[in-house]
Amino acid sequence: MYYYRIFDDQEKLNYVKSSLSHSELEQWLKEYEARHQKYFNSELIQFLREHDNEAEIIEVSDLSY
Repeated sequence: MYYYRIFDDQEKLNYVKSSLSHSELEQWLKEYEARHQKYFNSELIQFLREHDNEAEIIEVSDLSY
């Protein structure tokens, strides 16, 4: 399993869990970018799930103590 940090066009930061290697993910990102003019993390995850049923966004929250 791999974990990636991603930013979309709204500069929203998310983390993604995927079974795709970095090179595989880059291949699918190029295809996604060719089909879309704006990039949103939620739409990217939907697209990735077509090729990786384990892909998901990981929500990260700050914790202070």
